[in-house]
Amino acid sequence: MQGWAGKILDINLTSGSIETLPLDMEMARLFLGGRGLGARLLWDLVGPEVHPLSPENALIFTTGPITASASQTSNRFNVSTKSPLTDTILHANSGGWWGMQFKRTGYDVLIVRGKAAAPVLIEITADGVVIKDAADLWGKTVFETTEALGQSRNKRNVLCIGPAGENQVRIAAIMNDKERALARGGAGAVMGSKNLKAIVVEGKEKNQPADQDQFKFLLYETGKLLKASPLTSQALPEFGTAVVMNVVNEIGALPTRNFQQSQFESADKISGEEITDSILVKNQACWACPITCTRITKTKSGKEGEGPEFESAWAFGAQCGVDDLDVITEANYLCNDMGLDTISMGNTIGCAMELSEKGLLPGDLGFGQADKLLDLIHATAYRQGIGDELAEGSYRMAAKHNAPELSMSVKKLEMPAYDPRGMQGQGLVFATGNRGACHETGNMLGPEVLALPRLIDRFATQGKAGIVSVHQNSAAVIDSLVYCKFANMAVAEEFFARTLTAVTGVPFTADDLMVIGERVWTLERLYNLREGFTKEDDTLPSRLLNEPVAAGPSEGFTVKLAPMLQEYYAFRGWDKNGVPKPEKLKELGLDSLISNQ
Repeated sequence: MQGWAGKILDINLTSGSIETLPLDMEMARLFLGGRGLGARLLWDLVGPEVHPLSPENALIFTTGPITASASQTSNRFNVSTKSPLTDTILHANSGGWWGMQFKRTGYDVLIVRGKAAAPVLIEITADGVVIKDAADLWGKTVFETTEALGQSRNKRNVLCIGPAGENQVRIAAIMNDKERALARGGAGAVMGSKNLKAIVVEGKEKNQPADQDQFKFLLYETGKLLKASPLTSQALPEFGTAVVMNVVNEIGALPTRNFQQSQFESADKISGEEITDSILVKNQACWACPITCTRITKTKSGKEGEGPEFESAWAFGAQCGVDDLDVITEANYLCNDMGLDTISMGNTIGCAMELSEKGLLPGDLGFGQADKLLDLIHATAYRQGIGDELAEGSYRMAAKHNAPELSMSVKKLEMPAYDPRGMQGQGLVFATGNRGACHETGNMLGPEVLALPRLIDRFATQGKAGIVSVHQNSAAVIDSLVYCKFANMAVAEEFFARTLTAVTGVPFTADDLMVIGERVWTLERLYNLREGFTKEDDTLPSRLLNEPVAAGPSEGFTVKLAPMLQEYYAFRGWDKNGVPKPEKLKELGLDSLISNQ
């Protein structure tokens, strides 16, 4: 194959049918793969009449044309579905080794539809595709399942759900390579609703570049850029993603105790520096990645595993008022084993802590209670006791207790580790996210905090709409190729375009890629509009709009969303209600989708 294998594997678990379909190559050119191709296929397959946990919903696993090419960080893959947490379009991507192995089976896409009558797994190898009984695996944790199915990074890779997915917990993740996650929005619950326990892949085909000499040259040049960047060559390898914990805290943008404060007094105890000094065993990398940001850690009790990443350390740390790094780390391990999204899990516990302290949730749960974290995570995965409420996510839980405003979420997706009162552009990113509050779809950490590519005023609002839109478009195309966004912090889109051309033999420029990114973003917007979402959903929790930060570097600030949102709609070529105008749809080649509705 040269970029695209040209094949879609379509499996219906209700009927047991297994079909190989041709990939529409014009669709591939317009949407590339990964997130973009997943959104385009979901548009056709899953309409507004489909309930996310019904057999009619589809799980669409997509690789990109760069996947398995050996280009740096070309290990990633995507899943697209309708979210049971938000009811929006859902895309989630992951690194590790599974995506590379799936690409090597000779398919670009796996579509899973229907529902098996009893637990099953799918096995895709050079010998063919089979649906197997998995009754003996149902009830096992992620680690147990991965071991039972013979995980081997260089040969056989396992993607599976844990108890949380089986119990259709709305914040359940799909796990691959044991501790890598397709985390946000509850894709694990969709997989569980289909009685699908695991997907095992073992491939042999190779993604051979059309222009080998040019590809090797770009491989060399990209490697130099990654080595030249202090972030990708020093900070991330030495301290992991949690390297930014102290940085974000120092500027007053680290959400603390369910976003009641924007600084955590014990941030240094849960930082990347502390992880390196006290619990780090070694670094680890995804396939074809020189950055090695993954941390293998070991707690005082002798437990060992991956993480915690910055978001996980924050979610069980500052968000819950906890500074015990060992407990935070073991909470991260447990989420991986249960198959839970750490961001949503920690966020939801933080919300429960505030509800309880305000007398709205029965019990004595409160901030700083590190001893309760593991029990709450376990209870959530199995929907036991209060865990049954936590399993619904923070918004539904808070609404049940008549305080939906205490859910720090957008479109019901829990917010990541940045208080936008101290990063105005990040507030616009969260409010307009197509899958809800998300830092992966246009993170403003670079320009507003790290001076990448240059530093801009984090409290300013004018002009942020254009920067946010460009970042969102760029993130969409990176997710469609599929590359790691850390690579994009050191390598410009021009190099990605040239690599894509070398791999596929199809000419692409950096401008072409940015148009594709805008096309993907706009299609996701159209999907949500079709689902009934409106401009009223492009908002933030009232706390962030109306309650100024009480102390610290961001003291006195709220998010000034309204003027940024108005400017954002205009910049994107949408009307005042946030609906893409006909001329914009025509420009992006999306007008035919609307006319065919």
